[in-house]
Amino acid sequence: MRGLPKQQGCTFNRIEELLATRNSDYAADHGGRTRASVAMILHQAADDLEILFIQRATHDLDPWSGHIAFPGGKLEEGELECQAALRETHEEVGIDLGQARYLGRLADVTGANLPVRVSCCLFGLDRTSCSPVLNGEVRDLFWVSLSDLRDPGRHLQSSVAFDERRFEMPAIRLPVDDKPLLWGITYRLVMQFMCILEDYRCSGE
Repeated sequence: MRGLPKQQGCTFNRIEELLATRNSDYAADHGGRTRASVAMILHQAADDLEILFIQRATHDLDPWSGHIAFPGGKLEEGELECQAALRETHEEVGIDLGQARYLGRLADVTGANLPVRVSCCLFGLDRTSCSPVLNGEVRDLFWVSLSDLRDPGRHLQSSVAFDERRFEMPAIRLPVDDKPLLWGITYRLVMQFMCILEDYRCSGE
């Protein structure tokens, strides 16, 4: 990715507008895949956007054990995608997104290694107004600026491990000490969001 300026012009209003104009893939037929939903939570800092990430706790039964992710999980019976994202976010990190601004959804993505279809709901939040409380599924919570995520020097191809297998995958090295690479489904959602901003020149150039 080429070097790009910070997102001074990328307001919640503009993001909501951009997402509303996208023809996203919300297919009702999930092909027998497990349905899951995550929340991409955005904070508008003084001169940049920030995105909330979690690091999942280490657990032998969790295929994403220790990975970087967004809060989220499986849909319960009769639940809509963003309802699941709200519920799981409150359960995992104690943030009530019912008080946040809903901005829209990205196109769903399907797992490359597991039969899962993941929806991503975006919310705007003032991070200073919330006090996260992590449950046993989450090891850590942190924010990363959009500028850091878009920094070409942080993008690489790397060997990553999943379910006792290794793959060469695109990834992002995060500016947070002792964190694994961002890759997989969460990486794909981040890249989709950044491409939407780039396509529509959301930076205000």
